[in-house]
Amino acid sequence: MSDRRPRPAWRRPPAEPPTTATPEASEERRSVVQASLYRDGRHVSSPATLAETFRQLREHPDGMAWIGLQRPTEEELHSLAAEFDLHELAVEDAMEAHQRPKLERYGDTLFVVLRAARYLDAQEEVEFGELHIFVGPDFLITVRHGAAPDLSTVRRRMEKDPELLALGPEAVLYAILDAVVDGYAPVVAGVQNDIDEIETEVFGGDPAVSRRIYELSREMVEFQRATRPLVGMLHALMAGFAKYGTDEELQRYLRDVADHVTHTSERVDGFRQALADILTVNATLVTQQQNAEMRALAEAGFEQNEEIKKISSWAAILFAPTLVGTIYGMNFDHMPELHWAGGYPFAVLLMAVVCTSLYVVFKKKDWL
Repeated sequence: MSDRRPRPAWRRPPAEPPTTATPEASEERRSVVQASLYRDGRHVSSPATLAETFRQLREHPDGMAWIGLQRPTEEELHSLAAEFDLHELAVEDAMEAHQRPKLERYGDTLFVVLRAARYLDAQEEVEFGELHIFVGPDFLITVRHGAAPDLSTVRRRMEKDPELLALGPEAVLYAILDAVVDGYAPVVAGVQNDIDEIETEVFGGDPAVSRRIYELSREMVEFQRATRPLVGMLHALMAGFAKYGTDEELQRYLRDVADHVTHTSERVDGFRQALADILTVNATLVTQQQNAEMRALAEAGFEQNEEIKKISSWAAILFAPTLVGTIYGMNFDHMPELHWAGGYPFAVLLMAVVCTSLYVVFKKKDWL
């Protein structure tokens, strides 16, 4: 692999000898995932640098360059823009991630933004990646932000089918679209499994299920943003293929991808609605559980209040004789009825009358 500084080849004399590798040069080699040249559907070479790719493509004008980059530097994108006459707005979009899926034409160059997705089994969550594609008459450039999608499988598939690859950059674009859309299928299956688990957790009374519903709903919003624009994009792309006389077989392949995208988009819409319904059911069940708990607390409070009434009633009944006995138990010489012969029977009778009267009153009030 040549150790050269990451500057466009035409800015240096052709005979300039290689220099010692720099961190910038190493960064270029890391950014360029793979660059390959093809002629008549056959792999010709895999240049090590962008400059070498440009040189070989000039030497073989009937060939096609397929350049794959991952999180490229600004210098790399500017060199690509200068070599292939890419529009500055498209280059600016490719430098930044977080673009919505879209299809734009700048002269004879197409600029496509895709959102890929993959399901992570361990975390039970959906991870999204972003892919920017430049499609020209004799080149295709992919700029990847994120781990998904894996384009190496697409490259191997196309190299095994020279007849399809010979159709040019449009065929490669179809293969990439097909790979991205096929990558949605495991995500759909994983989300369906998550929703089934969530339904079980909701009716099982799991208190943590509300958070899981919310997080999955947010992922479905992102998934919907990735899939819904693709429907219109693919129809616009099919119209362009028909306008520019693209191979009929390739148009049929693209229609098949469009059907899969439509199906996936409908499933995602269904997932969002299902999650909204599950969230409503969960809120209803939580409310019912809270009402049951409040009712149980109220019943417990009522029972406790009844016990307090009984205790208070008996305390009042026992307080009456205690009061009389306490008064006559005081050590004073001059007290009414203190030396009266009928004082004791009178005190006992008074205690009995007061206790009986209190018992009857409390009984009528259902306190006893």
